Amino acid sequence: MVYIESWNSFIEAAQQLFLASPEKTRYLVKYRHVEAKLVLKVTDDVVCLKYRTDQAQDVRKMDKLNALFLRLMSGETVDAETAQNIWADIEAQESAPPVAATPPQGGKKKKGK
Repeated sequence: MVYIESWNSFIEAAQQLFLASPEKTRYLVKYRHVEAKLVLKVTDDVVCLKYRTDQAQDVRKMDKLNALFLRLMSGETVDAETAQNIWADIEAQESAPPVAATPPQGGKKKKGK
């Protein structure tokens, strides 16, 4: 199996593979704690794409790829334009400032005797 070295190349190839055969494409994640390696694999049983990393910051990239595949797999239509719109939305969400959580109102309820 050949590993794709560039993250952007892996994303593009994985997206194209999914668009070509959405019913057969699988996405697998494997993490080996002993080696501290994360392996991402996208396959349709004919083509197998793999990406390997040992960098902690690449987990964030994996989250974005998970979001892309989840949204593509749960959608009704699968085409290149939809995939590009979803990817742009994911990128925009990451660059948006986080929304502050509001503290809960009120206090603890008192137990009646």
